[in-house]
Amino acid sequence: MAIGQRIKYFRNRKGLTQKQLGERLGFLGKTSDVRMAQYESEARVPKHDLVKEMADIFDVSTHALTVPDIDTYIGLMHTLFALEDMYGLKISRIDGKVCLQLDPSISAPGSSLDTMFQAWQQQAARLESGEITKEEYDQWRYQYPELDTYQQWGKVPSEELDKFIKKELKKKDR
Repeated sequence: MAIGQRIKYFRNRKGLTQKQLGERLGFLGKTSDVRMAQYESEARVPKHDLVKEMADIFDVSTHALTVPDIDTYIGLMHTLFALEDMYGLKISRIDGKVCLQLDPSISAPGSSLDTMFQAWQQQAARLESGEITKEEYDQWRYQYPELDTYQQWGKVPSEELDKFIKKELKKKDR
């Protein structure tokens, strides 16, 4: 999630308008809501000291506002927290193991995200059972959704096929 979306999310969570937040950050008059709108739309990116002030107002870590660096454990944790906010990712314990799962009230069965996760789980199960190799699994992941044959994501025609079909249809219309 981009910083503008995070600012808006935490601003709304605190019940503040753009103008109120801007004023608390020291922007005066009409510039207060204009500046916040620019940050939320990402027309402007706030400098680190302003991000720190916003984090203090929202009572959150600066990591919760910034685009997470998933190459660190803290960045990864804040990425997971953002996924919880946006997509209902939940952490639980099943059979004594910590598990991540989708909140069914946010991502109903059959929804795009649920379908994508089902496809991922299917490929992971095929890897675990030895049906496919690690290389095939990695190829599926790194070329997703092109190689997904689970449901609708695998049914999207290639750009070349799409152009060919359109060309042939134009010939028939003549």
